[in-house]
Amino acid sequence: MDIGVAEFAEDVRVFLEKNAARTANGAARSWGRGSDEVAIFRRERYARGGPEMAAAREWQRTRFENGFGWITGPAAFGGRELSRVHEMAYDELESEYTVPDISDLRIVGLSLVGPTLLAHGTQEQLELFLRPLYRGDLVACQLFSEPGAGSDLAGLRTRAERVDDGWVVNGQKVWTSVAHCADIGELLCRTDSHAPKHDGITAFLVDMDSPGIDVRPLRQMTGGAEFNEVFFTDVHIPDSRRLGPVGAGWKVAMTTLLNERSTVGSDESISAESALNIGWLTSLLDAVGKRRDPVARRRLAELYVARSTTDSLNARMLRMLCSGGTAGPEASVAKLMNTSNVTAAADFVSEVLGAQLIADNGDWGTFAWNELLLSTPALRLLGGTDEIMKNILAERVLGLPREAAPPSRSDDRR
Repeated sequence: MDIGVAEFAEDVRVFLEKNAARTANGAARSWGRGSDEVAIFRRERYARGGPEMAAAREWQRTRFENGFGWITGPAAFGGRELSRVHEMAYDELESEYTVPDISDLRIVGLSLVGPTLLAHGTQEQLELFLRPLYRGDLVACQLFSEPGAGSDLAGLRTRAERVDDGWVVNGQKVWTSVAHCADIGELLCRTDSHAPKHDGITAFLVDMDSPGIDVRPLRQMTGGAEFNEVFFTDVHIPDSRRLGPVGAGWKVAMTTLLNERSTVGSDESISAESALNIGWLTSLLDAVGKRRDPVARRRLAELYVARSTTDSLNARMLRMLCSGGTAGPEASVAKLMNTSNVTAAADFVSEVLGAQLIADNGDWGTFAWNELLLSTPALRLLGGTDEIMKNILAERVLGLPREAAPPSRSDDRR
């Protein structure tokens, strides 16, 4: 159904008023009131069957059944077939209400695995997974990274060997978000060790409760454990769960990664709004008696300019989408700029607070910032490292020569 953004927004407002409560204006973000948490990653893990995950699933189910669970998706699987602009309009309106946090469902499952499945899945897979995924019945994770591969995803070693009734998988994945509460995972395996490394990879959809899968939490600097390492020991996967042709896993992976870079560059993935809120940072200067410090004021002005520049870029992408275009390199640039802004804000706060950042003396709005500082290094890695993103922009947008390959081991020996 073709519906304008303004009319759509009216429908969204009716739905939210009926199903959620408005957030008290400014209460959550007023300095000295409420929680002073400033975090990017959650300290406590959502348990697979815990109340937080149950609430997230129920809210996604409510959104889906009212036509807001998959706004851009095909109608055949419960979507509205509307534009990304409509989806952004919904997100903006929902931010005014207090609703369960669905990021564990959304960032990986709905934004990465779902679109990949839609692009490469068989009809049987689409009918089996898409509606439950966007209805909140399934949680998905992304099983790509490995300990020995680093940023070279094509260097993965987890192996899938063909057997009569499917495949047997052995290996290890790492840095897997929400694997501890996921029902299914998008898995990349090496299926041909003799083919060029990009051609010997195959993608699968694996049930995370399959015998032989061991999910272990990884403790982060913040004290939380939102990521996991996942071990596969003789895990059987039916061939019907293969995603795309044998040996075409790299193409499947690229679909996922393109969606990942767009998602990581958006506001929904970096939820440390306080870190970039100039009002909050100004209040911090007042609280520690540095409002008139010329160095601090200059740094704060630089942060304001950087945030405003990023906002302008995002506004440009929105106008492009509204006019029927698609976001190009702007998404990659926005990811880099957002990372830079949050990192600069964390550095600014650490300079302003000094020892108060690491000493939990009970003062509101001081020690809480250390969790942000400890989280920011991850932003330079997730969704593609800053170095990889810069190479992509340099080579594919600016047309610069490709980066020289490192010398081989035989070259080193010479």
